[in-house]
Amino acid sequence: MTLQQQIPRNALAWIIISLFTLVAPHIERIPIWVLLVYVLASIWRIQVFRGRWSFPGRWIKFSLIISCFVGIYLSFGSLIGLEPTVALLLSAFALKLIELVHRKDAYVLIFLGYFVCLTEFLFSQDILLVLYSLMNVLLVTTALIALHHPGEQRFNWKSFRLGSVMLMQAFPMMVVLFFLFPRIGPLWTVPIKSHSAKTGMSDFMRPGDVSNLSQSSAVAFRAQFDGDIPPSSQLYWRGLVMSRLNDGAWSSLSYYDVPAPERRLRRPEQTGEPQEYSVILEPTQQNWLFALRYSQSLTSGVMEAPDFRLFSPVIVENDYVYRARLWRDTELEPELSEWRRDTELKLPAGENPRTVALAQRLRSEAGSDREFAQTVMRRFSQAPYSYTLQPPLLGENPMDAFLFETRSGFCEHYAYAFAVMMRAGGVPARVIGGYLGGEVNPVNQTVIVHQFDAHAWTEIWLEGEGWVRFDPTAAVAPDRIEWGLERAVAGEGTFLSSSPLSPLRYRNIDFINAVRLRYEALTYRWQSWVVNFNSDQQYQILQDFFGDISARKFIVALMGTWALVLIPVALSLLLKRRTHSLKPWDKLYLRFCARLARQGIVRDAGEAPGDFAERVKRQRPSVANEVDTITGLYIALAYQADSDDSTDKAKELQRTLSRSVRRFQLQPLR
Repeated sequence: MTLQQQIPRNALAWIIISLFTLVAPHIERIPIWVLLVYVLASIWRIQVFRGRWSFPGRWIKFSLIISCFVGIYLSFGSLIGLEPTVALLLSAFALKLIELVHRKDAYVLIFLGYFVCLTEFLFSQDILLVLYSLMNVLLVTTALIALHHPGEQRFNWKSFRLGSVMLMQAFPMMVVLFFLFPRIGPLWTVPIKSHSAKTGMSDFMRPGDVSNLSQSSAVAFRAQFDGDIPPSSQLYWRGLVMSRLNDGAWSSLSYYDVPAPERRLRRPEQTGEPQEYSVILEPTQQNWLFALRYSQSLTSGVMEAPDFRLFSPVIVENDYVYRARLWRDTELEPELSEWRRDTELKLPAGENPRTVALAQRLRSEAGSDREFAQTVMRRFSQAPYSYTLQPPLLGENPMDAFLFETRSGFCEHYAYAFAVMMRAGGVPARVIGGYLGGEVNPVNQTVIVHQFDAHAWTEIWLEGEGWVRFDPTAAVAPDRIEWGLERAVAGEGTFLSSSPLSPLRYRNIDFINAVRLRYEALTYRWQSWVVNFNSDQQYQILQDFFGDISARKFIVALMGTWALVLIPVALSLLLKRRTHSLKPWDKLYLRFCARLARQGIVRDAGEAPGDFAERVKRQRPSVANEVDTITGLYIALAYQADSDDSTDKAKELQRTLSRSVRRFQLQPLR
């Protein structure tokens, strides 16, 4: 194998470093044994380089490949899906390392590294991940540069510095392409993230589900209002309307559960002053969206259900941006159809008999449905009920156990019980799942809604009023409505107890809180301006600059900006191009050669100093001693001093060479 075919030691080191930095963002979604494959492959390739092991044979490589396939199938239960596909790619990426023999093999691995870097964005496009990915691109580029320096056996940072310069030169072009290159739809799709954990509200609710979700500090979505932000107590973000109660769980109706005549949205008469707002929803792997009551979509593609909630026709797998217009005072469904009334009154037969009997008694004593609902609310506020993130387990009849025995629960317990009592008293009722409140960021006036803001409440139908919100949690824990979960459970110390490192637990420390809020504001800008930058925004920007857009104007703008970016880069490369700097002894030796050239003895290009000295002595024997002295001093400095002119020996040799060259005189021939 020639030197040009070998993989330099420096390049191999950068390849192994980039190998581990590329797999790091995927650690939480791949089996731990995949990391062991990376460690095994790295150790094996290092030992091969040291000459202690040999490259694996055909059967060993075949066994490793089959083992990875089987391991991924057993870990995920399938080879189809985004996570197992990425895990397969990462495994192949690691195994390719142990068969790096020639430089062409390294090229394949390095170019595969760029592709692996892109897979990180299939799961998240957070700004910190983008910065980390830029570092990965730099490391892979460094390995590529080091691969072009054959024979470089010592690890060094020269390739890294050159890679940094190349990326900085490419950055202006990247910006131009981002804003001007035509944005077209994807030519293919990737498998759904079926194996990743779903976040946020689920489409069913049992006692304890929302309290478990409220232990998370993850961001659910961010919202920005046109105008004043409504008070926190009015920010009821509706996501799910759960009208069915079966097997102790509330669930929403599917599309085919609703009769065809009921599927059409009957728009209510809009009253009051509207207010517009926008939402950036984090990936949920679900299709429901969150909006305030009553909101009408302003974004194409966002659908409105007949129960007045918003939803996306496709699964929300990436950050999802939508706008809506809010009417707070609008009556929802003032006339109720027979099917809707029957659906919202159904209760499982024989369940929670004590709760049903209590509700029927209270309804018989009340003068109206509203008075009945208010009586139940007063019962929650006056009886010894408590609000807790750690509710006790309930038995076969959960509401009987909750209302008459434990009397301790979270928002879903109270919403569940209130809805059951309303239905038992003949009042149509349903449970709403979503979020309540949110944190106002003073930096950019956005509302940050976290997972711990998850909430459940109830809507009941009243004659002449339509669907009206009743939140029984407000009767038990009014602090939850006005100030949020942290204030409501401050006495029991359970707020984010499972997330001790969450910065939200340290909001009372001004510096930490200020940094967190500024980062949140930066994240909102990143999501609004970069992640969700689409063809409509691109067209609007071009129209603002160039007026009416035509194909000719667009091509001229694209080529013109490319020229403005590339010409300065090209000029900087040409102007900063430097020749090899000469050492002091090189200059002295060239002066010696110039004196000989004036007398007709010209040193040939590439002629070694020793060979040139022999030729000079044959032509001018009279200066043989001087030529030997000067040539010997130069060789000692250039080839034996290791280019280090700081030692005392080198300085003395340099002074001697300078005197010898200065005294050298060659008399012309006569």
